[in-house]
Amino acid sequence: MYEIVTKQELAPNMYLIELAAEDVAKKSQPGQFVILRLDEKGERIPLTIAGIDLEKGTVATAFHAVGRTTKKLAKMKAGDSIMDLSGPLGNPAEIGKFGRVLLVGGGVWCAPLYYVAQALREKGNEVVIVAAGRTQNDMVYEKKLKQVSDEFYVATDDGSKGYEGLSFLEDVLKTQKFDHAIAMGQVVLLQTVTELTKPYGLKTMVTLASIMVDGTGMCGSCRVTVGGETKFACMDGPEFDGHQVDFEELIKRQRIYLPEERMASMIHEKLGGGVKRG
Repeated sequence: MYEIVTKQELAPNMYLIELAAEDVAKKSQPGQFVILRLDEKGERIPLTIAGIDLEKGTVATAFHAVGRTTKKLAKMKAGDSIMDLSGPLGNPAEIGKFGRVLLVGGGVWCAPLYYVAQALREKGNEVVIVAAGRTQNDMVYEKKLKQVSDEFYVATDDGSKGYEGLSFLEDVLKTQKFDHAIAMGQVVLLQTVTELTKPYGLKTMVTLASIMVDGTGMCGSCRVTVGGETKFACMDGPEFDGHQVDFEELIKRQRIYLPEERMASMIHEKLGGGVKRG
């Protein structure tokens, strides 16, 4: 069992939890993920690592409570325990001495983006960060990201805070030189960022949260097409060159189980979403 040491609500339906997992914390690096299971009847869900604390022996991860399992996890409290935690999984993010790096994060993904930004700063990079959200109520980790950035921007889909949408990046890319870019967020955000950076030949790495089951390449659920070749997000990624990703195929694959996910969530809510303590 893995105890939830702390739990924090970052925004409506968005949470950050720290799990007691000393062995996982010792081996984790920015860009990797864990797969957790709440109980013996629970599904396995992948969550990107948002930080570690070696003194406490904890691993932090953030999530958006939108499906059955994440809604159930959102009802758990500090002191509760989950049954399984596998990790760290996947390859670490490419953290090198690039020079000037553009980072774009969307919603709850701003938490793991902060972990990556810290590592890039430690390597001596100059970091420009864009924190994005659907509305001002969906903004996460603004203060933390601003603290580690040399230049900081905020954007919302509806314009309720900062810039409206990400189109302002066109002017930023025209007037500033970047040596590397990283995007973390929903597939639509990743696709938008890569389309904006492509004309400038700016290498843009994206973290793909494909559908996963085992996280070891056995099930094939997380396969994506990158550079015309089939890759597995869990083993070959989750970070890939965004200019090589077939986003249209990825979007279709992400929607495969939407009816089942919605049904499971509805049933969970109808039954009260009970959580066993322990």
